[in-house]
Amino acid sequence: MKLLTFNKNGTQTLGVKVEAGVIDVAAALEASPDEQIETDIMNVIEGGSEAIERLRHFIEGLEIREDYVLNEEEIKWEPAVTRPKKIICVGLNYKKHADETKSPYPKIPILFNKFENALTGHLSEIVVPRTTERLDHEVELGIVIGKTAKHVSEEEALDYVFGYCTTNDLSARDIQKRASQWMTGKTNDGFAPVGPYIVTKDEIENPNDLQITTTVNGEVRQNSNTADMIFNCEELISYISKYMTLTPGDLIMTGTPEGVILGRPMEERVYLQPGDKMTVEVERLGALTNTFVEDVF
Repeated sequence: MKLLTFNKNGTQTLGVKVEAGVIDVAAALEASPDEQIETDIMNVIEGGSEAIERLRHFIEGLEIREDYVLNEEEIKWEPAVTRPKKIICVGLNYKKHADETKSPYPKIPILFNKFENALTGHLSEIVVPRTTERLDHEVELGIVIGKTAKHVSEEEALDYVFGYCTTNDLSARDIQKRASQWMTGKTNDGFAPVGPYIVTKDEIENPNDLQITTTVNGEVRQNSNTADMIFNCEELISYISKYMTLTPGDLIMTGTPEGVILGRPMEERVYLQPGDKMTVEVERLGALTNTFVEDVF
């Protein structure tokens, strides 16, 4: 299933993407009450396989009716993952990205974090902070954890996944490089767009073989495949679970491929500006579009 969150009268609520449009689950429940069906994505994730199967059965049994089937163009998107306890990011995890930045391949995953303030959704505006002149894009495959994971093996790691999503690790390169820790260049407001959907893991046979792209104002900037990752999804989940307990709803952003602005020759680096329109996409997970605006706060 393709699950999403949208804003309904100021509240984040669950939607399910179907061929006819987006099912507003809360509105559908008014027509067909079922106390076992959740209307919040985090509750669905925490409910595990049973919650998913109940929701799937409920959606399959619905008639297509205008009072609860919405047009995607009419909804206000929220982050696909709304309240993760942890947002764990992976640096330099693609061979060609390491090559373009003239960095050695890491021996172990490079981890850093973002916070909830960085989350934003599909079609939202993102402020270019006045503190940076070098804002860069980083399309990434996102892994949403579905079960509590501690010291899991690589062989069992994907059993702990709820689903996958398209993400963007926006990075203020000049701020990032000022200190040995990357946090201030990575976790500004809106620097972690996530969406438009979470696609449940049963629909993705191999997350380590998905096309991954970025376009800015229609120009293709990144075009690669998750097969180029240095540490694949199983390795990342297993490694991270050795150092912290992963819980349902946690988001792992698995790194970006080559094609970032930082990887271009100095004279060709044109960083993201107010007015730019950017789309990042991971195969089968959906295209995530955002526009940039000036910092006028």
